[in-house]
Amino acid sequence: GSSGNPDLKLGRREAERDPVFPLASIAFIGGMITGSFVGVVAHRVPRGRSIVGPRSECPSCGAQIAAYDNVPVISWLLLGGHCRSCGDRIPARYPLIELAVGAAFAATAIVLRDDTAALALGLVFVALLAAITLTDLERRVIPNAILIAGALIGTGIIAATDPGSLPERLAAAAGGGGFLLLFALIYPRGMGMGDVKLAAVMGLFLSVSIVPALFVGIVLGALVGFALMLRYGPEARKHAVPFGPFLAVGGVVGLLAGSQMIDLYLNAFVR
Repeated sequence: GSSGNPDLKLGRREAERDPVFPLASIAFIGGMITGSFVGVVAHRVPRGRSIVGPRSECPSCGAQIAAYDNVPVISWLLLGGHCRSCGDRIPARYPLIELAVGAAFAATAIVLRDDTAALALGLVFVALLAAITLTDLERRVIPNAILIAGALIGTGIIAATDPGSLPERLAAAAGGGGFLLLFALIYPRGMGMGDVKLAAVMGLFLSVSIVPALFVGIVLGALVGFALMLRYGPEARKHAVPFGPFLAVGGVVGLLAGSQMIDLYLNAFVR
């Protein structure tokens, strides 16, 4: 029978040594929980409030949110996207960011599962990008406090696990920030200093992969800008969108596939 097939037995042993699905599932759940916390950070930090306490509350009526109403995604679905106390609408971006962080955590765990230090750094990076995305979408701001906290945590992980890469990462931070600084100086209405500082922090986390990350972010931003121009014409300036989320998407791409994109480019155009 098939149970005696040595190839099948080998396949089972390989699956046991490399449990990708359980790892991705755990990372997905952890990512959704992190995404819920990111929502708190994004709401409170720009307003100068503590992220430690008090418990989450409805921004409309001020009622504290019970634990059973604070389960990522599920509570939003069960409540129909409305506050239990006052019935005011809960924006869909919150469960969407929980799902997005969950998916990004799962992908990061799969891609970086063989390098614990890189995995830890990647998960912190994803959480940082998610918080920046929310604050930039909600309030058109990229808080220094979030960037500094992320940079300090990232630097601590790098210093403890791979200190030899710090010079290269600092050079990437300077290069990424300096590149967007030129854009900000040339076209200040299209890019702010928050974007410049975000690019610098991305360089710290991504090292040379900051290059494809910035490329993806700029291309996405340009495509959306072009689409707005086609639809609204000269009025498109009134519909400007923040650039931080595009950088965040580029950052995730750089994290998961940056080295492969660089190798592809080198093989196609240099070697």
